[in-house]
Amino acid sequence: MSSIPQTVSEVLRRGTVIPAVPLALDAQRKFDPRRQQALLRYYEAAGAGGVAIGVHTTQFAIRDPAHGLFEPLLRFSAEVLQSLDAQRQQPLIRVGGVCGNTAQAVREASLLRETGFHTGLLNLSALKDASEDTLIDHCRQVADVLPMFGFYLGTHVGGRELPYSFWRRFAEIDSVVAVKVACFNRYQTIDCVRAIAESGRVDIALYTGNDDNIVLDLVTPYRFESAGGAVERRIVGGLLGHWAVWTRRAVELLQRCHRVVEQAGAADAQLLRLAVEVTDCNAALFDAAGGFAGCIPGIHEVLRRQGLLEGTWMLDPSESLSPGQAEEIDRIYAAYPHLHDDHFVAEHREAWLAD
Repeated sequence: MSSIPQTVSEVLRRGTVIPAVPLALDAQRKFDPRRQQALLRYYEAAGAGGVAIGVHTTQFAIRDPAHGLFEPLLRFSAEVLQSLDAQRQQPLIRVGGVCGNTAQAVREASLLRETGFHTGLLNLSALKDASEDTLIDHCRQVADVLPMFGFYLGTHVGGRELPYSFWRRFAEIDSVVAVKVACFNRYQTIDCVRAIAESGRVDIALYTGNDDNIVLDLVTPYRFESAGGAVERRIVGGLLGHWAVWTRRAVELLQRCHRVVEQAGAADAQLLRLAVEVTDCNAALFDAAGGFAGCIPGIHEVLRRQGLLEGTWMLDPSESLSPGQAEEIDRIYAAYPHLHDDHFVAEHREAWLAD
């Protein structure tokens, strides 16, 4: 069983910004390495502590043999990240997406390990009808290959309900290093956090993927009474497609939330208003009104406006912004200028795009 470097583990447990990285394509819907490199440079310069590649925001279609982009993208990204790490004191956390049945998931985890990724974000949506025992066995087989980042994916976007009992057993797997809670459901979020808290595994970092509740997740103390006494856990960071844009502001937001927690303070009215603003932005970016059909194109659209991407092209030509989504992005741009980082991007964009 492999483990992650101590410096990486420390950053992961402290909590950081991990953008879910989009896929850069040109007008022919072919991989655009220059702009993919620029995105990774942007995230590093913005202060992100890691990146997630091969996940939903990167488009699952990269695994389609017709595109054959999964392995090339991992290898390309690993090279770029290595060059960025050479200029840093601590390496960027490298999270890679892992999905499919057990055979596929083990293959993907093996490729991630080979290409220098630290952990795999394990998507269980391919096992929707599997028993809990089967799910745990699946997780153990993947965890034998690569340290694991658990993932509670919401049922509204293809996930399945995972009860307290699953997460309690999941926490018994030694090489679990983190869990991303992205169920968009308060009851299920509490089930997951309580299971990790009551397991006694203080080394498992909790990350939010709840795009409808990002700020409040980051400042909420989750406290539970158990037979052994009270236990409390915090969600310390985020692994989010939402943070693939306006990343500089996301880093500042997380720092602010950390200060509130460290100073044992309460979320004031200003922070509560900010929580609403962030959720409103996410509704536009992720196309909540359209059932999240335009969630990835919405991210691409912001990056296009900033000049980091050339267009909003997707591998699937039918996937695009939903009707009215561009106007909603116009609205949040005008309403919340303090939440975008356009000036930061404009200042550095040409350097990030340089060969």
